[in-house]
Amino acid sequence: MIKVFSFSPIQENTYIVYNEQLDCCIIDPGCYFPAEEDTLKRFITDQHLRPKYLLNTHCHLDHVFGNRYVHETWQLPLYLHPKEVLVLEYAPKSGERWNMPFRNYEGPFNFLQEGDIINIGNDKLEVLFAPGHSPGHICFSCRDQQFVIGGYVLFKMSIGRTDLPGGDHELLLKSIREKLFVLPDEVKIYPGHGEPTTIGFEKKHNPFLQDR
Repeated sequence: MIKVFSFSPIQENTYIVYNEQLDCCIIDPGCYFPAEEDTLKRFITDQHLRPKYLLNTHCHLDHVFGNRYVHETWQLPLYLHPKEVLVLEYAPKSGERWNMPFRNYEGPFNFLQEGDIINIGNDKLEVLFAPGHSPGHICFSCRDQQFVIGGYVLFKMSIGRTDLPGGDHELLLKSIREKLFVLPDEVKIYPGHGEPTTIGFEKKHNPFLQDR
């Protein structure tokens, strides 16, 4: 099961992935205001969930606002790709530029690589390495339930921006073609902003990916 919250003025999608055993992981916590932190905690408490993992698809500021809060509240270390550490370290400077200062995560790191498996009870999330928007961007694929938590790679009728430091447009297109478009058409993509879409829909209709 998937619960999505749209947090902060940047309207970032924060995901809680959970199962019938009540284990869950928190992906890209973007809660910026105390009320948003309370919303996240209240859902987890009301559903009697047990947070097991704190995961980042990538570490641009709007996707990491809530890392520190989640770490301090549930004592969870951060899982990320090693190439995202520098991005995370730079995030507070980005926050100052956006007039959105915040306290960064200062806990331990656990590094994820292509093909790693995250076990949430009996369910599995597979790590897909999909750089282009950022150097160490990863997605989390649940093959059994046919969904991907995609971060800032593929959107409905759009793709991730590549004009930020470390972005690479051609690499992003390569990641989409080789990591996402090889999945079944029915697979649902949950992006870092906006509404979900499917692989099949984007193959047919995404204007950035036609004739490629």
